[in-house]
Amino acid sequence: MAQKTATLIGATGLIGSQILQQLLEDPDFSNIKVLVRRPLDLNHPKVKLILLDFADEVAYQAAIAGSDVVFCSVGTTLKQVNGDMVAYRKIDYDIPVNAARFCAATACPKFLLVSSIGADGQSRNFYLKLKGEVEEKVSSLGLPSVSIFRPSMLLGQRAEFRLGERIGQGLMLALAFMIPAQYKAIDVKTVAKAMIAVAKKETGGVQFYTYAEMVGMAA
Repeated sequence: MAQKTATLIGATGLIGSQILQQLLEDPDFSNIKVLVRRPLDLNHPKVKLILLDFADEVAYQAAIAGSDVVFCSVGTTLKQVNGDMVAYRKIDYDIPVNAARFCAATACPKFLLVSSIGADGQSRNFYLKLKGEVEEKVSSLGLPSVSIFRPSMLLGQRAEFRLGERIGQGLMLALAFMIPAQYKAIDVKTVAKAMIAVAKKETGGVQFYTYAEMVGMAA
């Protein structure tokens, strides 16, 4: 995979930061385009930082153009958008769906998306319904290869402290022996490693990866 170009959306998040770190150390990727809404303190010869207004579709498509693979791990929380559901949807739906659209428009063959276990467009849960709607739309665009990753609780250190999440992580680990495999907590490094491994494979159509598949790909 020499001289391949990867584009990363969501590089400041828990999974995205791990994808970025692993791509920097991976010789199969010589160019990494990092699309960000705000300046990022990163200086590396493989990296091209692109400061972007994701609502500017012309600029967004131009940033995607020339990619061999696009990793999308963008996401927010209601707290981060001050409870604004419209702003939430613009980030969690519009950004990944438009990324996939622009992959199709610019002939990028591979799109990899972080979703969630339980994603379902018919769910009564806002978060799971939104994730399901994103999956459905991305899957309908006719891209050569779409890989959707559905982790459950993520294990990793966020920049921001979330007490509820820390408690949940502890409970998930303590009760791991009785939790169905696809709902087990998973380390963000494992998710990132699995995504990069899948990006290097010859895959076609729409593929889904839950706990067991991600652990297997990362092994």
